[in-house]
Amino acid sequence: MRLADFLLRNMEAILSQWEAFACTLLPAAANLKSPALRDHAQQILEAIAKDLSAAQTRNAQVEKSQGRAPVIVDAPETAAQTHAILRARSGFDIKQLTAEYRALRASVLRLWMDHCPSNELELDDVIRFNEAIDQALAESVGLFSKQVDQARNLFLGMLGHDMRSPLQTIQMTASYLVGLNAGERVTGAASRLIRSGARMQSLLDDLSDFNRTKLGLGINIVPTHVDLAAVFRDELDQLRAIHPDRQLDLTIQGKCDGVWDGPRLQQLLGNLVLNAVKYGASTTPVRVIVTGKEADIHIAVLNSGATIGPAAMEQLFEPLRRGVDQSEGYNDDSHLGLGLYIVREIAKAHGGEIEVRSENDETVFAVRLPRGE
Repeated sequence: MRLADFLLRNMEAILSQWEAFACTLLPAAANLKSPALRDHAQQILEAIAKDLSAAQTRNAQVEKSQGRAPVIVDAPETAAQTHAILRARSGFDIKQLTAEYRALRASVLRLWMDHCPSNELELDDVIRFNEAIDQALAESVGLFSKQVDQARNLFLGMLGHDMRSPLQTIQMTASYLVGLNAGERVTGAASRLIRSGARMQSLLDDLSDFNRTKLGLGINIVPTHVDLAAVFRDELDQLRAIHPDRQLDLTIQGKCDGVWDGPRLQQLLGNLVLNAVKYGASTTPVRVIVTGKEADIHIAVLNSGATIGPAAMEQLFEPLRRGVDQSEGYNDDSHLGLGLYIVREIAKAHGGEIEVRSENDETVFAVRLPRGE
């Protein structure tokens, strides 16, 4: 008997084995009834049987074996994709999802071989069945991963939003204590609370920005007419107060006014300078050079010190990655490892770009922004 026919004629036996295995995937399966445990298994098997009965070119065979079967435009989700969504919502993890397909593959082939004489088994059916399982698995894993990522990003976004209110209360209370002049110890403790609160606020802002980009919303900017020279002087004054032991130099060349989001570019510069302070040589200044040209503006942040290695350079602007040391890694001062990623996204939101050069014991981050008018 051909495998396609076997699947359709022995559906109940196959589904029983699928259900028996699914109920062992704890704790997610603990409270699921039979229909939920069998979720879309029948539709997946019917799709596989239909595929086995259809003609197939050699190229299509290769593509399917690698999980890259052609996608039908405007088609609804496949049974495998719907199954992935429901499993994700039921609390299954990706290992449990893939284990279902592994068990399905084994049980179908075992039942078929037990049912049919060996001389009636078609090797091509085995090959094509494995290809179809691989394709269904690829569809499931792809959509499952998207569901998990989206759920995580939504959770982090809500967490960041809900933490703002108590944080603001802490900062306001600390400011109130400073204003009481209740003694050096109280004022010192309140000042530490204010600094820690500002740091936490920065982390929450980074988290919020990261989630916007991962949800496809991009960095939010509100362009207005600003003078970047004034904006950057103010940012460096604040950074000098935080790092009084470091020399931070600012050089302004040319016209530096235009239409940009001033606070966002202040954030961009702050992240780059903090990076340079953290990873640059402490005995040399961090230099910021802003050059206004007719069509655009160039912002360069330079520091001396160990150069960035090739491996670290490839991952420099990737989110949630942090440098290990000066020679092997180079990333932001944020505990979340989002600083340089957000710098790049701010530049992109303005239609600009960022590049980095690191050689001869000097590292330069260079941002180019088109001049808005």
